[in-house]
Amino acid sequence: MAFPEHASLNDLHGFVAVARTRNFRKAAAELGVSPSALSHALRGLETRLGVRLLNRTTRSVAPTEAGERLLARLTPALGEIADALDAVNDFRESPAGTLRINAPRAACDWILAPLIARFLTAHPGMRLELVDDDNLVDIVAKGFDAGVRFGESLQQDMVAVPLGPAQRFVVVASPAYLSEHGRPSSPHDLVGHRCIRLRFPSGVFYRWEFSRDDSRIDVEVDGPLALGDMRLMVRAAEEGLGLAFVYRQYAQDALAAGRLVSVLDDWRPPETGFFLYYPSHRLVPSGLRAFIDLVREVHPSNSP
Repeated sequence: MAFPEHASLNDLHGFVAVARTRNFRKAAAELGVSPSALSHALRGLETRLGVRLLNRTTRSVAPTEAGERLLARLTPALGEIADALDAVNDFRESPAGTLRINAPRAACDWILAPLIARFLTAHPGMRLELVDDDNLVDIVAKGFDAGVRFGESLQQDMVAVPLGPAQRFVVVASPAYLSEHGRPSSPHDLVGHRCIRLRFPSGVFYRWEFSRDDSRIDVEVDGPLALGDMRLMVRAAEEGLGLAFVYRQYAQDALAAGRLVSVLDDWRPPETGFFLYYPSHRLVPSGLRAFIDLVREVHPSNSP
């Protein structure tokens, strides 16, 4: 039987979105349709195929065995179709389409946000979806064109483009806290301090990292407060709740105003830079190429 009688391309995109997000509402928002319309379309797809693709309950949705097999075949196939269609953009004066980027909050705040207006103004045919997410996500499985991570987190099959300057970390506390609890002179002293811990979305707590000369120390700190946002950590440190290990940029205003003081400056936390990355085995979409060109224009010292 011919392909069009089984399913339209929109139906297949809808199935992949639901199977990937395991949530009709999220998939519908991603596709720009209503959840009810998407559900109806996928029931029609299952009817035409004569196979159940999704197991639905009131709380969850997940692919069946047949759905998993279809998803595994469709994901690269739809990627090839998207690449083929995007190749047509090479004949346009300006790229068109949607560029989806997943990035940590800090990279969005300092590096990507200032580029948004310039990119959309220069390329009016483009749509940009910038998702701030501190999780380490599979950008291919989640349907992103590119992601942002630190260099040590990148997979080997990714192409990486340096993104902005190296980021510096600093340990800070309020003058009142240091007056009451003392000033640590070594990372080992942190064991006796109240520390504001950083909790990643995965549930893992960050081990504070320090280096001096050839020495490197990782400390598993403790304290009564754990947060998932460094901006909140800076505020908590200003209120005297403990020591915080944060990006210096988040703390720079409080440091300049004297609300916070940096400690352990001779044990310099490592500096590392963000990278924009994308799969090496895929044709680079024209919109992403244009965004990379803008990154290299704004941050020329990071260009290869």
